[in-house]
Amino acid sequence: MNYKDVRIANVKDLENGEMRQVSVEDKQILVARVGDKYFATAAHCTHYGAPLEKGILNGEKIVCPWHNACFNVKSGKLEEPPAMDALPRFSIRVEGEDLIVELPEEMPAQRTPEMVKYNPQQDNRTFVILGAGAAGSMAAESLRQAGMRGKIIMFTREDILPYDRTALSKKYLQKDSEKDSLVLRSPEFYQEWDIEHSHKLVTKVEAAKKTITFADNTTLEYDALLVATGGKPRNLKVPGADLNNIFTLRKPEDADKIVAAAKNAKTAVVVGSSFIGMEAASSLTQRGIKVTVVAPGTVPFEKILGKDIGTMFRKLHEKNGVSFQMGTKVKQFEGNGKVETAVLENGDRLNADLVVVGVGVEPVTEFLQGVQLNEKDNSVNVNEYLQAADHLYVAGDIARFPYAATGEPTRIEHWRLAQQQGRIAAHNMMGEKIKFASVPFFWSGQFDLKLRYAGHAENWDDIIIQGNLDEQEFLAFYVKNNQVLAVAGSQRDRDIAAITELMLSQQMPSCDEVRQGKINWVEKLDSQELIAG
Repeated sequence: MNYKDVRIANVKDLENGEMRQVSVEDKQILVARVGDKYFATAAHCTHYGAPLEKGILNGEKIVCPWHNACFNVKSGKLEEPPAMDALPRFSIRVEGEDLIVELPEEMPAQRTPEMVKYNPQQDNRTFVILGAGAAGSMAAESLRQAGMRGKIIMFTREDILPYDRTALSKKYLQKDSEKDSLVLRSPEFYQEWDIEHSHKLVTKVEAAKKTITFADNTTLEYDALLVATGGKPRNLKVPGADLNNIFTLRKPEDADKIVAAAKNAKTAVVVGSSFIGMEAASSLTQRGIKVTVVAPGTVPFEKILGKDIGTMFRKLHEKNGVSFQMGTKVKQFEGNGKVETAVLENGDRLNADLVVVGVGVEPVTEFLQGVQLNEKDNSVNVNEYLQAADHLYVAGDIARFPYAATGEPTRIEHWRLAQQQGRIAAHNMMGEKIKFASVPFFWSGQFDLKLRYAGHAENWDDIIIQGNLDEQEFLAFYVKNNQVLAVAGSQRDRDIAAITELMLSQQMPSCDEVRQGKINWVEKLDSQELIAG
């Protein structure tokens, strides 16, 4: 490959800890200064293409402003998902006061992390991953990155390569998309790195014997196992729930069926004001369908975000044409073969050409033997290393793990958290002892509002709201026992990235300081970094 030297800036253009996007012959690169050294990488996140200069630089860590993917500024290496690829990096040097970068003629947008290949002569172990969702697919790649040269097999119930489930209720539901648009990696990727992918149905795992039994009564012994089977959607148990055009939304096939039904639909009912339900309401409305949301609460997301922010979401949806029936439930569905009417407990009858049910998921764990299941929901109790039994690890929606911020056993259904757990579990399967201490982070897109949420708060004593909810520009801090456990916000992406880093390093300011509302969060992070240094 041919390279050429390009002057991109003056050394005085960047302060210590600053990064800047620079345009060079219609190409974009990111230049950063750490101490007295300069670094150059690709300018956009390898996840969804966010401009990294709008994120933060915390020491050597670049944090993406949109979904908090993290990269090392020196090497470009991926440090945290949801990105899966590293950043290309470019040689940079100082000549006098000029910064000179060596750029290739064809500049890549991403770089596959360094991985090893299968070599049974060097490693005869078999590592098995049950589930190819966020946790499972990330674990498979992380094993190869960690030096695993033995056999890696992923078993999944779905007849599709690992895909981005977060897109199903958003852009995939809004448009007539192809399944291939969801797939995270090509078949050639898994072939190149010798990661097997199978659709055999697992009926039993015996942890004590380290064996897996399949539906055809064959068995497989493993040296290490990751269980990342996720959840299955809950269905409504009401009369008429088996009528056609009543859907849950968990897989691409579900979304395809909803899209097909939506083409001839004028009205839709969404049951449940969960994130899946509300995102589906937004997407279907943008397809020109009249949507009504039915849920037992008073406002959407009240148990997750609080009444004020829930009210803001309701107003946003109503402004865009969505109707609400809150404080009631669906009593039954009626129709001739397919759904036509949703009958509510309050006596109202809603026309419904299609129905989307979003009332949560149940952990898929019934096949596990020799691990401790939680009595409440059948999730799997794991330790701080995500371990449930000898050589058996669990990650994602089914894991109940000790949350680092509180020490409390916690189960969280977030895509990025599942990826983070998959990475950590993979390293621990390799014999490392890494505690899972990440800060949860999730996002939601509904109409033109982009919500970010960092941390975790199942309940709180107070919510400190700063900004303007009417303009959808705010930060909301969730306080329990005088500790900020979580923050939610919109149009404050850079602040939330900084707050997430402060949470991670356990350097969050006091609640009294937060209440004063005068904190510059990026400067706060920079000052804490200087103190730590």
